[in-house]
Amino acid sequence: MKWETMLLEEDCLKLIDQRKIPQEIEYFKARDYQQVIFAIREMVVRGAPAIGATAAHGVYLAAVEFKDLENEDFQKEMDRAMQELAESRPTAVNLTWGIRRMEKIVKESEILERGKLLEKLLKESRTIAREDVEINKELGRVGQKIIPPGAAVLSHCNTGALATVGFGTALGVIRAAHAAGKNIKVFVDETRPRLQGARLNAFELLEEGIPATLIVDSTAAVLMQKGEVDVIVVGADRIAANGDTANKIGTFMLSQLAKVFNIPFYIAAPISTIDFNLDGGEDIEIEERDPREITHWQEQPIAPEGINVFNPAFDVTPAENITGIITEKGIVQAPFKENLASIAPGGDKG
Repeated sequence: MKWETMLLEEDCLKLIDQRKIPQEIEYFKARDYQQVIFAIREMVVRGAPAIGATAAHGVYLAAVEFKDLENEDFQKEMDRAMQELAESRPTAVNLTWGIRRMEKIVKESEILERGKLLEKLLKESRTIAREDVEINKELGRVGQKIIPPGAAVLSHCNTGALATVGFGTALGVIRAAHAAGKNIKVFVDETRPRLQGARLNAFELLEEGIPATLIVDSTAAVLMQKGEVDVIVVGADRIAANGDTANKIGTFMLSQLAKVFNIPFYIAAPISTIDFNLDGGEDIEIEERDPREITHWQEQPIAPEGINVFNPAFDVTPAENITGIITEKGIVQAPFKENLASIAPGGDKG
């Protein structure tokens, strides 16, 4: 790749502006945590792992902004900034996961000299980013085993380097299978309404030289009916303790079709995307976004004015529709509640 999803610098966070791909590669510069919130909310950056790393650096930028305050005021402002960051998008669990890792260091402000605190926060932010790339590469190595040689893989939304700090989750699995010489091909659905498949996944696949065919979302059923899809691999924004998975809207529909046509359906996500505090998918908050994402395209109306709109950004795929969940620790299969618990941080790894 000739670009990086994000560059974590001491005075700003540079994010590749995903709103402008594939027309141009341009970096959005966030110099304070409020600009980081804007970048997350307006989808300059998107994808659960990328959002987590972005929010973590937002905490660091907030600390830079408030560094001259007395400790009581510093803690008060940092608590407010972290809460605002956490509320920027509600569904992706990596957002709060990244903030919590930084918060542990913020709470050390009473015992650390302020300059040392900033150094420690910057180091942790960069560690989160580095770990994400390493985890995704391991996830790809583990996951490519489920893709047979010569397979046709169906992808949904964008789950590559753009959705992470680097390499990708579901697209990372595809990338690893391609690198292993498996001679695969990929069907890329558009992923309405923001076209993350058409704009972003297709962009990454072309850059990698992986054979890919773009389809509209509603073509997937025809391809499955004709026996032209061998496996489906998608990402996740939050996975409940029982395996229920929130992902980009349209994922549930694909999982139902996969059941009808007996096609393996896999989730690919790091362990940080699993919310062990949620019993099931019914507890996952689903973000509903601006109706203009459906009624307009690049500010041009494509629907009659006044039409009612329902625009959830995500849906929940029940665990019974999922063949397996690919993580950096292995491929988890049913019973998901017990087997996911075995890879929980601090849980039984045996």
